[in-house]
Amino acid sequence: MTDLPRRALTRGARLAALPIGYAGRTAVGLGKRVGGASAEAVALEVQQRTAEQIFKTLGELKGGAMKFGQAMSIAEVALPEELLGPYRATLTKLQDAAPPMPAETVHRQLADALGEDWRDRFAEFSDKPAAAASIGQVHRAMWHDGREVAVKIQYPGAGKALMSDLNQVSRMARMFASMSPGLDIKPLIAELKERAAEELDYLVESGYQRQFAAAYEGDDDFVVPHVLAAAPTVVVSEWLEGYSLAKVIAEGTQEERDYYGTLYLRFLMSGPTRAKLLHADPHPGNYRVLTDGRLGVLDFGAVARLPEGPPAAMGSLLRLAMTGDADAVVEGLRAEGFIKPDIEVDTEQFFNALMPFAEPALSEEFHFSRDWMRGHFNRLNDPRNPDFTVGFKINLPPNYMLIHRTWLGGIGVLSQMDATVPMRAELERWLPTFAG
Repeated sequence: MTDLPRRALTRGARLAALPIGYAGRTAVGLGKRVGGASAEAVALEVQQRTAEQIFKTLGELKGGAMKFGQAMSIAEVALPEELLGPYRATLTKLQDAAPPMPAETVHRQLADALGEDWRDRFAEFSDKPAAAASIGQVHRAMWHDGREVAVKIQYPGAGKALMSDLNQVSRMARMFASMSPGLDIKPLIAELKERAAEELDYLVESGYQRQFAAAYEGDDDFVVPHVLAAAPTVVVSEWLEGYSLAKVIAEGTQEERDYYGTLYLRFLMSGPTRAKLLHADPHPGNYRVLTDGRLGVLDFGAVARLPEGPPAAMGSLLRLAMTGDADAVVEGLRAEGFIKPDIEVDTEQFFNALMPFAEPALSEEFHFSRDWMRGHFNRLNDPRNPDFTVGFKINLPPNYMLIHRTWLGGIGVLSQMDATVPMRAELERWLPTFAG
């Protein structure tokens, strides 16, 4: 793989080229229409080729562009699977190939954040990173009082590169909007930039982690490590010994899948009520199976603030969906901003297309599986299916961006786990408006 572009001029040029490529493909599409191809076939071809270039370029640029591309997964219900395949592959390669910071860079970052005497805070410190992420890496160490700790250190220049990329991609809102006319992309980009700025500030992240740790202190099911020290580019917290939830997905017994699937669901749903926060990065790598059977939770960079608890509409709309009241559901979706005022929908078609996603709430226990999830998404992503057009009419209000990301991501993880969970009981426990 070629070196990742790092200079601002190079990164900007790569991003700026995307709209030009889109315009060229649009012109080719017009030519094909004149030649006799249907508008729908041309539109699909233009979308596919455009998305392939967009996602590949954003992925190669990493930084803020990659984060924007990740956030664009919110529109998956409106895009065929083949559009996202090349992008996902690129992201995987980038993550696997991320080079670690040299030891001298790590030491300089620690000195800048914690002071020149930073070594006095640690009894031991390993220069070899234990884990890597898009904007930083984690080192294992021993605190001065003997506790094992995780030291998360941000890459130098990560903030500047990320915000520069986001400023560039924000200029392409019109192009993304053309791919999904029901989606109001500009406020989503503004929300993304604000959340990205928070993720860059480890002091903000440490505040969220402290809030979660206090809310779940002494819990029978969960462990949130306490923060011991923090700065804008470094955070030190207790080390959690255990293995990733990804191992349960790969080789867990059915009993383990059901048990940890239930705990995973419970943590995602209980955060807005217990901590008034939603942990908005549902990746299985952020969860650790501990030796005592509890589930440890890591990485609080992506968090949605919900001071009033979960949105009342979430439970009430789900309950209405269960009664089959299509008019009330569509009206409620409009009121919450999921359907823009100028978008006309067939109420029954819209309701019937989305209703299967409320299916887990219909049963006391629900079995999530890859086949179940793939079936519904293929249905919405198949241009030959009448439900395909529904995806293009869905909007995502900015205040639901992280909730939506977490909900879809969580369903995806549960489906990978092949877990059977007490869905109805968890909904009634954590969504008061669902219980009625």
